Amino acid sequence: MANNMEKVSFPYRATTHLAFLHVVGQSGSWAKHGLDVNYDWQISKSDAHHAIASGEVEFVGGNHISTYGKRARGDQWVYVGQTLNSVHSKLVVRPDSGINGVEDLRGKRVGTRGNHPGLNDWLFFKQRGLDVDRGDFEFVREYKGQTVLEDVEQLEGPEAAAAKQKKHNPLWAWVRDGHVDAALVMPPGYLFAEEAGMKVIDVDPLPMIWYTTVSTSLPFVEKNPELVERFLKGLIEGVHYFKTHRDESIKIIEKYHTREGQLNNAQATYMYDEIAPGLSAKLYPTMSAISNVYEAAKRFDSAAVDINPMELWDMHHVRRIDDSGFIDNLYSGQPNPKAATQAKDPEFKKEQAKKKEDVIAKIKACGHPMGESCGC
Repeated sequence: MANNMEKVSFPYRATTHLAFLHVVGQSGSWAKHGLDVNYDWQISKSDAHHAIASGEVEFVGGNHISTYGKRARGDQWVYVGQTLNSVHSKLVVRPDSGINGVEDLRGKRVGTRGNHPGLNDWLFFKQRGLDVDRGDFEFVREYKGQTVLEDVEQLEGPEAAAAKQKKHNPLWAWVRDGHVDAALVMPPGYLFAEEAGMKVIDVDPLPMIWYTTVSTSLPFVEKNPELVERFLKGLIEGVHYFKTHRDESIKIIEKYHTREGQLNNAQATYMYDEIAPGLSAKLYPTMSAISNVYEAAKRFDSAAVDINPMELWDMHHVRRIDDSGFIDNLYSGQPNPKAATQAKDPEFKKEQAKKKEDVIAKIKACGHPMGESCGC
């Protein structure tokens, strides 16, 4: 069967995507649609733009910031689906730091990394009254010539290979070692930080376009509509599998998501529980996430001010899949007896809302169905 599969390249921009992508790949969701998707390799920002434009790869997972300015210069990059619409970082500090929240960071040294992650940090703090441009605190990207592990992964050009041969600590370790006072850290990083005795503080999520965004070019979409639809259907089925097969997904994450360190079962479970609720079942972006990523894009490249951020978003394939009833059928577990044109009927909407309420009422806080002996 594998010989009959159509091969598709879908490199990621950041290793954080892999916890989700491994589950989609290992679940066979793309294979159902006749696709052999090569997702387990990383691509740089500049290589992504070149490879998409030249047709060397069909899709890229990410590239969220540089695209807006490039669009102003005539680039034909387009987004056709979005998985997560908010960033759930945590604030990592030393236990004896006296820092209990964001408001205590005034005058402190805060570790950051990368283009998009660093811009997320800038916007997160600015929206909470701390402006690095005003000197409220200091961002630290290097310490004695060393950058953090997350930055090294994003390096391009001749220096990339040499830098990747050296040992680099993750951002949370800079906090542990006293190089910085605090850092916003994503999972699994803050799980390792907590295990190492660091103080981990909950903060509000930041609405943001990030993670696995299905990116390609408009000419490719126009020439290959059937392939685009099959790819999106496979990803949608992967989201469904992730959300509805908790135990299997956790096992896949624990086994395959090892780029940032070997997770134990408890850590893999925690990562699953952080990702699953936020995954967009229908791959639609939210307006607050688009608004925030556009603010970051304008800071990255001033040319982005010349375009409307919606110019990069083409959701008609997702909309057509949605209107067909394909997604609703996945979650209902049975074929939808009503045609898509009938879905606007008020009685039909009431019926669907009642089904949703019944499902929610049967779920325990731990995520297992009521009546199931889960030991949670």
